[in-house]
Amino acid sequence: MIKSSIKIRAKIKNGITTVKALISHPMETGLRKEKNTGQPIPAKFIKNVKCVSNKKVLLDSQWGVAISKIPYISFKYSGGNAGDIIKVSWVDNTNQSDSIEAKVK
Repeated sequence: MIKSSIKIRAKIKNGITTVKALISHPMETGLRKEKNTGQPIPAKFIKNVKCVSNKKVLLDSQWGVAISKIPYISFKYSGGNAGDIIKVSWVDNTNQSDSIEAKVK
């Protein structure tokens, strides 16, 4: 089994579900250079993050080079239930992607 680049937690309290996710990604802007060679480091950044539950899109965000490496996201929504499945996925500018699912506790 391949380890996911995403860690996710979803909890419900008083009818409000809180979703927290940490994404392991280098988030290179393409503006930095290698110290030894002076060659530019190619851009590699997440361009889309999407969160879905019960076929309903909860979050669909467009990102760029201004996001820090290993980004953390957190959001809340109402209308969820314990046991619902939350899916978080991302796609970067090199078309690499990852996704993970978690149950709301």
